[in-house]
Amino acid sequence: MEGRGGPAADHGPSVLAELEELVGGDEAWATVPDLVDLLGSDVSSVRRLLDDRLLVGVRRGRPKVVQVPRALADPEPLVSMPGTLTVLGDAGYSDAEALRWLFTHDEHLGAAPLAALRAGRIAPVRRRAQVLLF
Repeated sequence: MEGRGGPAADHGPSVLAELEELVGGDEAWATVPDLVDLLGSDVSSVRRLLDDRLLVGVRRGRPKVVQVPRALADPEPLVSMPGTLTVLGDAGYSDAEALRWLFTHDEHLGAAPLAALRAGRIAPVRRRAQVLLF
């Protein structure tokens, strides 16, 4: 979780500003304690979801703490997320850049990649992510 591009990485203000616009304000983000409540889980389980890349977040707010877009956890984390994040990481995307990509409308998908993943369109989303490798 803390590696290159992980939540502890220093993301440029422009990427974070774009992410704020795409995801929304404070109410659209969840801290680890928020995720415990949202998922009816415990702290160690939520941290495992972050470590296993079922959830991804960035450091934001004051003080800066890891926060995850609620849309990634509600109604539940996507089992397709780790593979998608791996492809994006292979393309050199940081966690903030991966989140920006997941929330940005893609004309080839006809939706944002996150919405397409929620609709079960894993293969088309992964193909779009693989294009970023070249």
